[in-house]
Amino acid sequence: MNGHTKTYGVTDPISLAASSDAENKLNNQLIVELKLQNSFESESETRKRVEVLQILQQLAENFVYKVSISKNMSEGMAKDAGGKIFTFGSYRLGVYGPGSDIDTLIVVPKHVSREDFFTVFDQLLRERKELDEIAPVPDAYVPIIKIKFSGISIDCICARLDISRVPSNLTLSDKNLLRNLDDKDLRAVNGTRVTDEILQLVPKPMVFRYALRAIKLWAKKRAVYGNVYGFPGGVAWAMLVARICQLYPNVCAAVIVDKFFYILTQWNWPQPVYLKPIEDGPLQVRVWNPRLYAQDRQHKMPVITPAYPSMCATHNITASTKKIITNELIRGSKIMNDISNGVKTWKDLFVKHDFFHKYKIYLAVVAVTRGNDEQHLKWSGWIESRVRLFVGKLENHKGIAMAHPFVQDFQQSFLVQDDNTHPEKLLKRNIDPLISMLGSKEVNDLIASNPTIYTEITEDNKNNPNIKSILKKINEDNNDASNNSDNDENGNIATNINGNSLESNENNLIQNDSLNISVVHGNTLENGDKTDNLIDHQLDINKKYAQLHSTTLYVGLEINLNSNNNNAGNSANGNSPGERKLDIRALCQDFYLVCRSLQEYDETTYDISIKSIKLYNLPDFVYDLAKGEKRPLKGNKNKKRKNDKNSKKPKKIKNTLKGKN
Repeated sequence: MNGHTKTYGVTDPISLAASSDAENKLNNQLIVELKLQNSFESESETRKRVEVLQILQQLAENFVYKVSISKNMSEGMAKDAGGKIFTFGSYRLGVYGPGSDIDTLIVVPKHVSREDFFTVFDQLLRERKELDEIAPVPDAYVPIIKIKFSGISIDCICARLDISRVPSNLTLSDKNLLRNLDDKDLRAVNGTRVTDEILQLVPKPMVFRYALRAIKLWAKKRAVYGNVYGFPGGVAWAMLVARICQLYPNVCAAVIVDKFFYILTQWNWPQPVYLKPIEDGPLQVRVWNPRLYAQDRQHKMPVITPAYPSMCATHNITASTKKIITNELIRGSKIMNDISNGVKTWKDLFVKHDFFHKYKIYLAVVAVTRGNDEQHLKWSGWIESRVRLFVGKLENHKGIAMAHPFVQDFQQSFLVQDDNTHPEKLLKRNIDPLISMLGSKEVNDLIASNPTIYTEITEDNKNNPNIKSILKKINEDNNDASNNSDNDENGNIATNINGNSLESNENNLIQNDSLNISVVHGNTLENGDKTDNLIDHQLDINKKYAQLHSTTLYVGLEINLNSNNNNAGNSANGNSPGERKLDIRALCQDFYLVCRSLQEYDETTYDISIKSIKLYNLPDFVYDLAKGEKRPLKGNKNKKRKNDKNSKKPKKIKNTLKGKN
């Protein structure tokens, strides 16, 4: 036997054989392709990460010191109280690349509270010149402060251990450190513990890292990466790769990738994936157990974390996302066969997804903020974390065969000018049309026809002196518009989602082939100088402006309104007998209510809209036009129908989605 004889995981290896010369050649080709795909960052970028983490470590110690002094501890005891930064996720696993964020955990002693984290530590961050963005989310499932620091995105979470000091040599491997932690602290600590366990449970960490880089790249390219959207996140994909490494402990990364697709296309879900047997521990906490807990039996593709207490890392997967993941695994398996046979190359495995080409109808969920960046980060993050629940309701609708959430959001920011014709309404006259179009390509037309009213803030023009001057003025007096707005006229359909107008408005019955709900894209220009010249001409710093932020999330719908489903679901779906239309008003209303449950929700600041958009009406920014990606072209369907006597009339979609909440 060659190589490892130690057994990793819950079963014996499938094979102890080493890689062949041909497989090693494929492995070299894989590493070359990963470099071409920009999977690795430069040494200078890595050094910058290390420097940022050193600064955060200093801030963590200063944070604990300040809180300790405020609790009347002596100078010596306060300095000795410690505080330590741990990393987890892709950075800790060693598979980070350009633009990757860093997941950090700040461990503090028992006299430092979570409230201190969101006050004292928050303030320490704000005092640093390196801070670019900050968004505290204290009511998240795992309370978090999201920051951009020296250009690097960092997620900061905090856990308070039941110990009087946190020394610099502390590790989190001892399960007894979990005693007396509340649920949020336990979840915070678990991320680091899981990451550390994964690295200890793979035979060859370097092989694991190369293979995981390939699978992460594949999952992101194919849009099946993101726990919040109902797909496996980074930790779940890492555990799946680690399990394949356990089954083939002596092979190279290329073989691991091949076996990854081979094994998982045949996996008998919901049979769980384990890296080690589930452990008992000292806590009276829930450990994943489908025999005891009905909720655990509902998990579609369970992947179980190895660290105590074991949890399911893939509990967010829905029926729709499971089908999408399975199809992508099958595709990957076929391509791997072709790669092994020399028919295709690694580049073929990493071809971009076709999400914005494959569905006829999409839903755009648009989060809008009339306020600053920090407010919008909080609002859009809240909406993003709730979209999965909305998708779950959609896929259970009788007329929807699949609800496919896209795993990336699209951010835009606008300056909207007041035309001063209706001072009592301030900017509402100009803001409402923009909001109604966000999410589709018609926003281009709106902005192009009103260049002095609407300006999209882009990377090219954000440093324009006029834009910076206007933004400064807005920040100094950002409550003017909301304080003077007329609450009784605060929107059209969206503000009346519980009113009769929503139930009876026939304009909300949209023909499938003539869907023309507007969307906003923006007047992005190619040349920086031309941008500045046009901006200078368009913007009048003496006018009143509002800044509008938007985040758009898309859900592709596979609609199935056959006669049986339609008749069976008339009463439940709000459809009249014989009509072929999709009515999801109740689902949208429920989702609006969920979103408005945010504690800081304010209708003058936050807004949400849901609208249906046809494939050909999607905005340009969802396509990589600069890289040669082509928009879908609209065919002449009327001519086709004229020659097709058996063609049916288009289905009606009851679109009560547009407008505000």
